[in-house]
Amino acid sequence: MEFQHSQASHCESGVMSAMLRHQGLPISEPMAFGLSSALSFAYLPIVKINGLPLVAYRMPPKFIIKGLQKPLGLKMRFETFGKPEEGTRRLDELLAAGHIVGMQTSVFWLPYMPEDLRFHFNAHNVLAYGRDAASGDYLLSDPVFDTPMTCAPEALQKARFAKGALAPKGLLYYATGKPQTPDWSVVIPKALKKTVRIMETPLPIIGVRGIRSLAKAIERLDASAPAASKMFIGQVVRMQEEIGTGGGGFRFIYASFLQEAAELLARPRLNELSEALIEIGDEWREFALFAARMIRDREPLAPGKLADQLRRIAEHEQAFFRDLKRAA
Repeated sequence: MEFQHSQASHCESGVMSAMLRHQGLPISEPMAFGLSSALSFAYLPIVKINGLPLVAYRMPPKFIIKGLQKPLGLKMRFETFGKPEEGTRRLDELLAAGHIVGMQTSVFWLPYMPEDLRFHFNAHNVLAYGRDAASGDYLLSDPVFDTPMTCAPEALQKARFAKGALAPKGLLYYATGKPQTPDWSVVIPKALKKTVRIMETPLPIIGVRGIRSLAKAIERLDASAPAASKMFIGQVVRMQEEIGTGGGGFRFIYASFLQEAAELLARPRLNELSEALIEIGDEWREFALFAARMIRDREPLAPGKLADQLRRIAEHEQAFFRDLKRAA
């Protein structure tokens, strides 16, 4: 099967961009991300990753995949499995039938991942587009890498059926119909408004309010108990900079989407907002850098300063989404 691999910033938007391109609709990764209204923020103290609260800078896994179906008229099928052998057999059937197949996997069990990138995160998306005739290994398009990868059947099965939070349960997904070129003047404003609604939700742990809730949680950390405090702060930085594409990274992808939208809709105001969001993305990156310096004892541990930094980001994001609402 002919398949064109391309590297991306984020796995799910990268996989969908590649899948749509393969289906004859060339859409950039930022457009896939923005059109599915995937930008967000969530501080979820009741959901634990490695025993610490989940902090997310985008909507939950599968939101991008499902969010593109309606605007693009894309028909997809999703399948999960109770037994690993059934999941592997179904993957082989779909590949033999000429499908490219998206899969949710665990980063930890993919053998081609460098050691320092392996951790127990179960929502990493990759595409399978065939098997090597000689070895039987699967041919994978993993958006994190600049070249295609191969993976032995046993290892891929283990990665698809990893246990724990966000367990993939062998999830695979594939297109059952061709996508359509949308009316950009309709679908882009709808996507913009949906993102604004998500970020302005009254729920205290989501959107701009969620950033302020995280600031409160960090402010309450006990500087006289540095080990526990650094572990909490380290989790925030890890979730921001190492999982997915990170807080600043997702803001940069969305800024690129706004630039594309400005051109497609001939609305220069969206270009101006793109610049504002890039500045916010830089603020997120500065927050992560400052926090990392505290963790490594290059700065005194001062949770209050980190909380103040987060509140400034929240203030800027609130103003940004208010302006985006007017421009949508």
